[in-house]
Amino acid sequence: MIVCFQPKAQKGKGKAPEKVVHPYSRKAAYLAREEIRLKKKERCENKKKLNRCEKLLWFQEQLDPEKTTYTRKDACDVVERYLRRFDSELEQIELMNGIKGRQGRLHGAREAVIKQTIERERVQYEGIGFEIPDIINAKNLKTFREWNGDLKKLPNIKLRKVSNKDLETKNEKEEKHEEAEDDNEDDEDDLEDEQLEEMVLMSD
Repeated sequence: MIVCFQPKAQKGKGKAPEKVVHPYSRKAAYLAREEIRLKKKERCENKKKLNRCEKLLWFQEQLDPEKTTYTRKDACDVVERYLRRFDSELEQIELMNGIKGRQGRLHGAREAVIKQTIERERVQYEGIGFEIPDIINAKNLKTFREWNGDLKKLPNIKLRKVSNKDLETKNEKEEKHEEAEDDNEDDEDDLEDEQLEEMVLMSD
C-alpha cells in the first residue's frame, strides 16, 4: 500500500499578504504626499530639460555656418547677445505702460521675471561663468551643429562656462606682455646709447 504525504509548509518562507492601508491612516497620508512629491519632481526635471533645450536651440541659431571654431572672445560676444534677448519685449512693455491715462502697470509680473532672469545670468557671466554649449572646441561644435533638438540627446552636448573675467584677464596679460616688450626695447636703446658714448670717448 502506497501512502502519499503532503510536504509540510515551511515557516517563514511564504510571501506574506500585503496589508491594506486604511485611507485615513497616517501611512496613507504619507504615501499620498510622496506621490505628489515625485510628480512635482518629474515635472520640474522635464521643465528643466525643456528650458535647457530652448537655451541650446537659441545658441544653435546664432552659429555662423562658415565658422569651424570660435574663440573665447567670439563666445563672449554670443553670450552678450543672449543677455539682451529680452530687450525688444521690455521695450514693448515700456511703450504700453507709457500710454497716457492708463491705470496700473501691464505685464508687471512678466517684466519682473525677465529682469530677475537677466540679473541672475549677468551675475553668473561676470562671476563664476555662464554655461553655454562648448563652441570653442571644434569637435564639440560639430556635435552641437548636428543636434536636432532631441531631448534624449541632450547628454551628448558638451557645455562649458564662459566669463567676461577670463577675457579681461587675457587682455591684461596681452597688455603686460606688450609693456614688457616696450621696456625691453627701451633697455636695448639705452644700452646702444651707452656703447656709442664709450666708442666716442675711446676715439678721443
